[in-house]
Amino acid sequence: MKNLSILGATGSIGVNTLDIVRKNPQRFAVKTLTGGANLQRLAEQVREFSPEMVAVPRESDVPCLRKLLTGVEVEILSGVEGISACAAYSAADMVVSAIVGAAGLVPTMSAIQAGKDIALANKETLVTAGPVVMACARQNQVAICPVDSEHSAIFQSLEGHRHEDVKRLILTASGGPFLNRSLSSLSTVTPEDALAHPNWDMGRKISIDSATMMNKGLEVIEARWLFDLTPERIDVHIHPQSIVHSMVEYVDGSVVAQLGIPDMRTPIAYALTYPQRMPLDLPALDLCAIGQLTFMAPDTARFPCLNLAYEALAAGGSAPAVLNAANEIAVEAFLEGKIAFLDIPRVISMALDEHGSAGLDSLDDAITADLLGREVARESLSRFN
Repeated sequence: MKNLSILGATGSIGVNTLDIVRKNPQRFAVKTLTGGANLQRLAEQVREFSPEMVAVPRESDVPCLRKLLTGVEVEILSGVEGISACAAYSAADMVVSAIVGAAGLVPTMSAIQAGKDIALANKETLVTAGPVVMACARQNQVAICPVDSEHSAIFQSLEGHRHEDVKRLILTASGGPFLNRSLSSLSTVTPEDALAHPNWDMGRKISIDSATMMNKGLEVIEARWLFDLTPERIDVHIHPQSIVHSMVEYVDGSVVAQLGIPDMRTPIAYALTYPQRMPLDLPALDLCAIGQLTFMAPDTARFPCLNLAYEALAAGGSAPAVLNAANEIAVEAFLEGKIAFLDIPRVISMALDEHGSAGLDSLDDAITADLLGREVARESLSRFN
């Protein structure tokens, strides 16, 4: 029996994780849950899975959640401290880190410092503070198992091979909803257009990141720290079918890939049970029915956010944290109708230009860079208004 703490239980990854738990009660138990704005869903999850502790971001949500849980014995906490307490809960063996955005950094670090193994779906943790997080994981002998389908694919494709034999990593990307749309028409796309991902069912923020390909840029930065490879050895290929989830090329020319249907339960289950695998009730991959798998180089004129991520990674230090913070502010502004879709990379670029890069040697450095990135991005937004 593996005891889990699930951070971000009401989001897509959290819901899929709990579906696996629901179908395998003999293998998993839920000790803590944290959720965001969807208190009704969180209350339903608490009633079904009986965690010992639950946390919400805002203290003002506690009375509402408590009312929804009338008659249920559970400790309810709030704020970063409450979520971090759930992450470090003594009875948990593994923490599923699925909070969206930089908000997941501090709780994930709390879990690592408490010696909990991590099923990592919150890529911003490594984007914002990669060297600090990985050093802390080594110090506390914590295993970090990636949940993102691309990083899970690389993780699986590296199994049984020597690190020194790796030539490069190849992250695949669907291309999102605008792959075949004319570049000139992107100035008028709406949030609803950008949220319509062709292959994956994701949350709003991640769906917009997929449409701009910032999601892939963040994954490049995450891969750099997860797999200890320099940026020039991490490539991106557009693969519209989302069947080949990523690949590893070795020095002898061999390429090892992981394939599967686009369903997040596969990489989640692998992270939860590694090094074992568990049966899942999912449709089989039918390559004959699919017929064709295609690949192409990303168009950086269409997807400038990908280049911005590579530039931030090359700059190092606090630049990736600023990149991520500015992106979160820009995406929020786009979803609220305050800026156009093509303004997203402009806001990010302006933030990077104005902030530059500072050293990043601690969690406090990462938090400071995140706050500064948000401040600079908000100042940049005024120029578009």
